[in-house]
Formats: sequence, C-alpha cells, structure tokens
Amino acid sequence: MLDTNVEHRNGAQDDRPAQSSRARMISAAAVILLLAACLAGWFWFERLTGATAVVAPGTQVPQVTAAKPVVKQIVEWDDFTGRFEAMDDVSIRSRVTGYLEQVHFQDGAVVQKGDLLFSIDRRSFQAVVEESRSRLEIAKTTLELAKQEYDRAASLRTSGAVAETVYDQRRQQYFAAQAEVSAAEASLQQAQLNLEFTGIQAPISGRIGRKLISIGNLVNANDTVLTTIVALNPIYFYFDMDERSYIAYSRSALQGASPSSRDIPFEVRMSIPGDAKEVRTGSMNFVDNRVDGATGTVWGRALFDNSDLFLQPGMFGRISIPGSGRYEAVLIPDEAIGSDQNRRIVYVLKPDNTVAAQQIRPGPKIDGYRVVREGLTGAETVVVGGLMRIRPGVTVAPQNTTLPPVAASVPQ
Repeated sequence: MLDTNVEHRNGAQDDRPAQSSRARMISAAAVILLLAACLAGWFWFERLTGATAVVAPGTQVPQVTAAKPVVKQIVEWDDFTGRFEAMDDVSIRSRVTGYLEQVHFQDGAVVQKGDLLFSIDRRSFQAVVEESRSRLEIAKTTLELAKQEYDRAASLRTSGAVAETVYDQRRQQYFAAQAEVSAAEASLQQAQLNLEFTGIQAPISGRIGRKLISIGNLVNANDTVLTTIVALNPIYFYFDMDERSYIAYSRSALQGASPSSRDIPFEVRMSIPGDAKEVRTGSMNFVDNRVDGATGTVWGRALFDNSDLFLQPGMFGRISIPGSGRYEAVLIPDEAIGSDQNRRIVYVLKPDNTVAAQQIRPGPKIDGYRVVREGLTGAETVVVGGLMRIRPGVTVAPQNTTLPPVAASVPQ
C-alpha cells in the first residue's frame, strides 16, 4: 500500500508542468487577439474620424511623387469599331456575247477610268457593221427615187395629169422610204455600239482584282463576270453605334451643343489596331434612318482620304466621334487613382504633408489621362506615385513634379 500511494503522488506532480504550459499558451493567444482588436479599432477610428497617424521616432517617412492635375479644354471622344468599304464596287461584265481575245491589265493593278481591260473577238461584229452600212445605202437610194417620183406626181397633180390615187401612192412610198433610212441608221448605230463594246473599259478608277476568265472562253452578254474594281480614294468606313449613344448625340445636336452629321459633316478620327502611328482624320457624312430592332444599333458612315491607298476594303478600324462639346476638365494619371471597396479615391496632399483620401467620379481617358468628373477642382496636389506606401493621415515626404499637357505614353 505504501508503494502505491507514493506512485500516485509522483504522477500528480508530473502533470503540473503540462497544465502550466497550456495556460501560458492560452494567455499569449489572448494577448495577440487583444492587440489585433486594438489595431483594427484604431484603423476604423482613423478611417471614420480622419485622425492623423503618429509617426514613431526613427520611423522612415514614405517617399511619394505629387503633382497638380492637368486642367485644360478638352472634347470627349467615343470609340466604335467597324470596317472600311469601297465607295464604288463594280463587277465587270461584257455587253456583248463573244470569245475573249485579250486581257490588257495585270491582276491587282490600279486602273483609271476608261482604261482598256478586255478585248472580245470583233470580226463578227465588224461584219454586222458593214452589213448595216450597206443596208443604209440601199435605203438612201430608195428614198432618193421615192422623193423624185413624189415630186413629179406633186407637180403633175396641179394640172390634173395624175390621178389622186397615184399621188397618194407616191407620197406613201416617199414617207416609207424615209422610215427605212431611219431604221437602217439605227441598225448601223447599234452595230457600231456592239463593235465598240468588244473593247471592255474600266467604268471607274480603282484597284482591279484578278481576271476570272481566261482567253478563249465564251463570254455571255450581261452574265459572265470578268473581274471586279473597287474605288479606293476616298474610302468609306461603316460602323454600328448603340442606341444609347445615338440618343445622346441626337439630344446634344437638338440642344446645339454639338453638330449633327445629317446637317453638317464634322471631323472624326480613325486608328488602325496594330499600327499606333496610323491615325487619320475624316468626316462623318451619314447616319441611317432607322434603329435596327434586332441589334439595337444604328448604322453610321464616315469618309476618309486614302490617297496613299493604304486603307483597303474590309480592313478593321476604330473610329472616334466627339461625344461632348469643348469644356475645361481636370485630368490625372490612372496611377493616381486607388480603390476603396466600390469607391474610386485619390490621395490629396495637405499643407502639413499629410495625405487625405478624396472620393472622385472618373470619366473617359483623354491624352493619356483620366478625366475627373467630380471630386477635384484642379487646385489640389495629388499623389501620383507611391500609393502602395501610404494610407489616409500618414505623413509623407513629397517630391513635386509637373504633369505634361499630354502624357508621355501617348504618341505626339
């Protein structure tokens, strides 16, 4: 019995260190949770009251870059995508039936209006011309004889030497001969036109496609497509604008804030994706007369100069249309804009070198900067670099800079 009691007392003494260790761990966890709660409480107190954080002695002050916003007159531009189309697109067909004899162009060449493109065998058409010319000569000879007999009958009629029926017959023959001459002249003219149509000319200036039929094949009049020509200068750009934008443009035009393309063509800009330097100006010259019920869009068209023939039908592009009148705006870099849940904020530098969060309402991007519709007047100094190192109320070491009128990232 004595040994058993001694063993029980020793086991109880061994459990005391383990219990003490667990108590210390619980106490440490409680202290950590208390500190975290204090820090969170101070953060929200600082956020709600705007209290200034105190920089502890020896703590490095954050370095930031600050600048005043760019304030200047701007026009907002709206972007739409579309494709280029030729002003004129002609499928070349023959007006006469015959065998193709010659091709007078290189595939893909630029041709001028009136250039000879194809030649059809003209021998049969030349024969028809000669036949028609002979028929005309016969008709003229018949007319001359009929005129002489008519004049003779008219002179004898006054003396009664010719009966009225004979006079009427001579008169009818004379008029019939005149009609035969007119018909022969028309027949000759048609034969000459058909002979002329054996040489197929370019109806417009532009770039020609490949020949679609080889020499020696039969060409059917008004049926066989020989090639195509597209006019390249100037060139159209077609695009679809959404109904909401169309309503905004129409309202602005009615209020006189912006021109209407239906009345006055106004300037638009064009950029080619993949070619940052390819920016052109043109004019808006057409808006469709209805809204497409299936897509909710309106068809628009702009006209661009293409004297260098760089733009091709079917090419993709992005057009920029003035979306507002000219007004004075406040602009800042996108790098200066931060997020606080669903709000957009900027950090404004105070005279004591502390920063405060200012909520803004951003707009479109102009000249590499973001338009600020609400929240800034332009007189503030805004932190534009080093936002990750600061929070509201922190004292900073600002390095002031001046923003150029156009961002350096935008091609000049």
